[in-house]
Amino acid sequence: MKVATITALVNALVLALCLKGLHYFHLIKWHPIGFYKKWNWFEESSKLFQWTFFIFLLFIIGLFLYMTMRYVYIIPAVFSSLLLGLLVTISLEWIALDLPLQLTSFKKLSIPFMVTVICLLRFLLETANFHQKEHTAQKQS
Repeated sequence: MKVATITALVNALVLALCLKGLHYFHLIKWHPIGFYKKWNWFEESSKLFQWTFFIFLLFIIGLFLYMTMRYVYIIPAVFSSLLLGLLVTISLEWIALDLPLQLTSFKKLSIPFMVTVICLLRFLLETANFHQKEHTAQKQS
């Protein structure tokens, strides 16, 4: 559980930092913590609290993914991270940018955002697969 917690925490911190960088350099057209304003959450709170809560949410999601993917280690992390990453990033950007369901909307999606999420998912899922295989090997010996 210690490895899962550390891996999910590092994943959440790096993802939050990358999202801030992508927004700063205008590689994504939406703000990473803009959902607070949209859903009327913590609007009066400081930016530090909003980012901390956002990192906490990313940590919980990462920990859930780590624990889930530990038990399906038969599926290679390359495929699962690619499919899951594409599904998540396309869905998030479609919702954040409020894009219509047209083929031309794909041109407005951020490729750096997709690559960042897929790489971090690969890190998370490969770590989960590795530790599960190591745990299984230790049990057998």
